[in-house]
Amino acid sequence: MKLPKLFFFTFTMLFFNNSYSQSYIGYNVDNYSGIHSVSYNPSNIVGSNFKTDVNLLSISAFGGSDYFGVNIGNIISDSFDDDDDSERFLSDSNNFFLNADVLGPSFMFNINKKSSIGIITRGRSFFNLNDINGELFEAIEEEFETDSDIIFDSQNLNGTIHVWGEIGVAYGRILMDKQHHILKGGVTLKYLQGGGALFANSPGLVGQYTQSNQTLVTQGELNYGTTVGFDSDDLDTEDLTSGFGMDLGFTYQWHPNRANDSIPIYRDQYKLKVGVSVSDIGSINYKDAERTSYNMNSVVDASSFEDLEEFLENNYNGTETIEDTKIQLPTALHVLVDYRIANKWLISAQANLSMVKKDNELASSIVNTVTIAPRLETKWFSFYTPFSFRQYGDFAFGGGFRIGPLSVGSGSVFSNLISDSSKSTDVFVGLKVPIYRK
Repeated sequence: MKLPKLFFFTFTMLFFNNSYSQSYIGYNVDNYSGIHSVSYNPSNIVGSNFKTDVNLLSISAFGGSDYFGVNIGNIISDSFDDDDDSERFLSDSNNFFLNADVLGPSFMFNINKKSSIGIITRGRSFFNLNDINGELFEAIEEEFETDSDIIFDSQNLNGTIHVWGEIGVAYGRILMDKQHHILKGGVTLKYLQGGGALFANSPGLVGQYTQSNQTLVTQGELNYGTTVGFDSDDLDTEDLTSGFGMDLGFTYQWHPNRANDSIPIYRDQYKLKVGVSVSDIGSINYKDAERTSYNMNSVVDASSFEDLEEFLENNYNGTETIEDTKIQLPTALHVLVDYRIANKWLISAQANLSMVKKDNELASSIVNTVTIAPRLETKWFSFYTPFSFRQYGDFAFGGGFRIGPLSVGSGSVFSNLISDSSKSTDVFVGLKVPIYRK
């Protein structure tokens, strides 16, 4: 399996085929986003503007790298040239990230005035490649057909691909209901079905490639493993593994104009909302995963390089072990502050922060992001323009809208169009059946 080429192909397809992707940036804070906001913070399920909300299908993706930037405008105009319209930012510690989220049939409804419940189904996949030397990645991508010598030094190199599905039961309750102050809590308990994982790490890998004689000299260690039956090009659903996960969240709302505490909170607009949640607590344990540790202290001929896995097996001494392996979910902390400027105009500030150590090859992780998003919000229509500051020095500016059952948008569409070297992209589309309260 050609891991770098697999990523490059997958990222490119998501980057350019945005009608099939979604990341909910700007949308998941909408008070009419319903079940989508529950995935962000389960306490949002209670005291909402819905009698019930039924998601039919939503598809999302978020991807990028600090290794390269692309001119999206020229891609759209069919004048893209790989050399002129892409820029490489090579370093000793380049990073790649990609995740996709398919929200399947899901729904939420109210049990009574203070409690709500919902069912959420999702299919998810994550790819993380951290701290890889940019010149080494480029040489592997080009199958060592580069025209120049390279020297590389990758410390704490690690990468993970993980695919899983989940069925969640969400429950939310109003914990405090005073005239001006509301506190809500919620939890989602998730049954996980692990499709499989690939993982690799190297505490230190140094070397050099000499183009004149196509000789590769390396020193260090590389550990590589896969779960039983996992192939990222052909996922086998017969090898699914069970696991459990959880989301936990709380939301405070300030209602300064609420006449008394008998008025339902969905009928009185809050002035300020503050939410805190932790998502994806948990892991999936895979039995009999295959691990191979390669001694990379060798001098090899790189002219035969075609497939990374075969190249390692043919040129380096490997020690194979079989052992149970636990893959951690992309646990993350989410903080939201939402302020109502006027009746239908709001502005939110979000922080999405990974709680997974970057050097953990047995875990998926999100990219740290801070987003500020003004929006116009009504029952049947919303429009938002998020500004995001993303890990690895990227800035994104996008837009999106909701018209009744349809939601479409991107947290980076505008910055992608005007930038000569976009480092990340995200887009979304969703279709649902909302039934609002009167």
